[in-house]
Amino acid sequence: MTARDLYVYGIVRAGHGLPPGSLGVGSPPAPVRGLPAGRLVAVVSDVPEGLRARRRDLMAHQGLLTSLAAHGAVVPMRFGTVCGGEDVLVERLAATERHHLTCLDRIDGRVEMNLKVLPAQEDGLADLLREDPHVRRLRDEARRRPGYEANLRLGEAVTAGLERRAREAAAHLLRELSALADGTAAGPEVAGCVLNTSFLVGGSGHDRFTAAVSRLAAGHRGRVELKLTGPMPCYSFVGPERAPVGA
Repeated sequence: MTARDLYVYGIVRAGHGLPPGSLGVGSPPAPVRGLPAGRLVAVVSDVPEGLRARRRDLMAHQGLLTSLAAHGAVVPMRFGTVCGGEDVLVERLAATERHHLTCLDRIDGRVEMNLKVLPAQEDGLADLLREDPHVRRLRDEARRRPGYEANLRLGEAVTAGLERRAREAAAHLLRELSALADGTAAGPEVAGCVLNTSFLVGGSGHDRFTAAVSRLAAGHRGRVELKLTGPMPCYSFVGPERAPVGA
């Protein structure tokens, strides 16, 4: 990386003040500044030597975005976003200004909540055995004539049954929670999950959304386990042109 490279945290509207004494990634933490670009401001710092995804730097990146979001909308950049100089960054922001202003309008006053849905295991197996005669028959056969093939058939049936029940519950969860959000965005596939979705939630509706997740988790116990993360910056709701930068 060259001395002119910039580390980019996020994009805000012109006039969005930075928290006093803002510090970013690096050791010692790099001072953060705003780089004006028309109706936008890029929140940047110098790129520290040997930048890696250490917990300290990940937390610094996330903490700065959280501080910025407390004072208005911010289009967040992923950790490690770097641009090759001020002129390049200003030029790219000018080319994507309309897109970024639209994104800022959409996420203003909102947060992202991510929900991962996994098949329930211990409780789920007991319920599956009660509900599914095919799985019960395979279990009984494996007990009468234990062996590799019998155990394999039983294991495959259990895995398929738990996943099927979890997907049915996840579809219901998605419908209910989507009604409480201003938008949804499907996340990448995650091993072991039947659903990975982010919800765009108004800041005032955060407690209501969290309570709904707790209620649904209790109502679908034995079918799914839920992992809720948030509130966090709206990474999933700012579109494919979110990152106007590159090394």
